[in-house]
Amino acid sequence: MIVLEWLFLTIAPCDAAEPWQLGSQDAATPMMQGIIDLHHDIFFFLILILVFVSWILVRTLWHFHYKKNPIPQRIVHGTTIEILWTIFPSIILMFIAIPSFALLYSMDEVVVDPAITIKAIGHQWYRTYEYSDYNSSDEQSLTFDSYMIPEDDPELGQSRLLEVDNRVVVPAKTHLRIIVTSADVLHSWAVPSLGVKCDAVPGRLNQTSISVQREGVYYGQCSEICGTNHAFMPIVVEAVDRKDYGSRVENQLIPQTGEA
Repeated sequence: MIVLEWLFLTIAPCDAAEPWQLGSQDAATPMMQGIIDLHHDIFFFLILILVFVSWILVRTLWHFHYKKNPIPQRIVHGTTIEILWTIFPSIILMFIAIPSFALLYSMDEVVVDPAITIKAIGHQWYRTYEYSDYNSSDEQSLTFDSYMIPEDDPELGQSRLLEVDNRVVVPAKTHLRIIVTSADVLHSWAVPSLGVKCDAVPGRLNQTSISVQREGVYYGQCSEICGTNHAFMPIVVEAVDRKDYGSRVENQLIPQTGEA
């Protein structure tokens, strides 16, 4: 079994990139599941087209070989075949376009009344996260910086160049709004398992919505070429039970009174 996986690459369920991985990471949101389903649907049509074109090519080479047919017929037009090879591709494109448009519009749709709003601010070369719902006054806030753990200092079980010191903890099965911006240059907030890729532009607020359907730890990275340390800005989202999330929020609320 190990030999087969090594020969045919690995199609493994995962929430982070793995060596020799082929295919997408496990879907943790309905949006990512829709992206994977659309990919499979389009791949089905690609297989049909590949088989048909290959059959036509082999048949043409066989019947029009110079030894088998030394004097070819002088046919320059075929009305029927021209009509067919115009109509059939159009029908295939319709079967691809309709679900892709539906998925595209659903990806751009933002939840009007999200349960939690999180603001992600890109810096050189780290991120700041602000749970805006808990910043109701100057006396308390839930804001923290998230740095990558150095590659020579990971703990057992942590992924090299993907783990951070402060994870983004969110409740599972809850509508979330992510507001993304940048403090300096272009960044991007992208987590493949969540089906999210939102650009962070200085002076501008972009937003996206997610609903994580299962508990787990999901890894992402900055997907914009934002400078020398571009490859060292990982994202780690940890989805937990709602009760566990509530207790973590209570423990992390930082009183601002008394600070210098």
